Amino acid sequence: MTRNGNFKRRVRTRAAKTGESYTSALSHIRAPQTTSQTEPQTDGPAGKSLRLAVAQTTVRLDPRDADAFRANGAEMRRLMRQARDAGARLLHFSEGTICFPNKRILSEIGPAEIGAADWSRYQWEVLREELEEIRKLARELKLWTVFGAPHRLTPPHRPHNSLYVVSDRGELVTRYDERLLSHTKISFMYSPGKIPVTFEVDGLRFGCAAGMESHYPEIFIEYERLDVDCVLFSTSGETPSAAPPFAAEVLGLAASNTYWVSYASHAPQSVIAPCGIAAPNGQWAALCPADGTPGIAFADITTNPENPARPWRRTARGDLYRLHQIEGDPRSDSREAF
Repeated sequence: MTRNGNFKRRVRTRAAKTGESYTSALSHIRAPQTTSQTEPQTDGPAGKSLRLAVAQTTVRLDPRDADAFRANGAEMRRLMRQARDAGARLLHFSEGTICFPNKRILSEIGPAEIGAADWSRYQWEVLREELEEIRKLARELKLWTVFGAPHRLTPPHRPHNSLYVVSDRGELVTRYDERLLSHTKISFMYSPGKIPVTFEVDGLRFGCAAGMESHYPEIFIEYERLDVDCVLFSTSGETPSAAPPFAAEVLGLAASNTYWVSYASHAPQSVIAPCGIAAPNGQWAALCPADGTPGIAFADITTNPENPARPWRRTARGDLYRLHQIEGDPRSDSREAF
């Protein structure tokens, strides 16, 4: 019974992934496979795993302060070394890791009023220097590193609010631009992004989200459709009192989509809601220190191909129920009788 159940789950999983009918998926899985006589036989595909680290860092708000940029760059590199010493393959940082520019300091009519951002006040060259050092260290440590920073566009366009993905070879492999921005960000500060972004490390697929996007479940449902195993969500955490909704949403999104979610923010919010890694069961697998200081947490994230939850939910979101809905029965249509 166990072997038969596993086989059926494999067929359903392939059908949900490819859009094939159950019969078509069955024929592919039953097709002869060429294996060596010494290769072990298993009931289903093996799961994958990876050691993930998430960091909470010092928040720097003044885009004019070059020394603060350098201090946070040094802090990032210290945490990168700590992550690699603990065996991490990927380290995930917050939104605006080097500097999360304050809207009032950037405002061309500020600080009393919030207006269009004057991005000439931002230390772009210092940022580039620090990011280059981070790229070099990622290559030296063989550590995938994901961090937040504004991405400058051609004037007069405003920058994107972005997450950079640097591989363990020190290569910038992709960039995610926040798509669903806050009122202030879209009115005065940034240009929105347009597309989801995924990348793979050791066979696991990651998606990226930023800012206030945990408020929008459609972002995370989209990543479920793109077959990610983990979403890296980076936010700011400048105001600790705003943290609890984000932390609660992260747990709910992990559970409802049956994948991992890494939650990276700045250290001040940790006294209320520390950063962490949410497991697919909606529980924290790891949490950073809850004391307002920079820190790091680790979890060995794994996949379970035998878990039927994701393929079932994909089926349920389709036309599964339409054929079973009752039409023309007054006991169903009337809503005014017991």
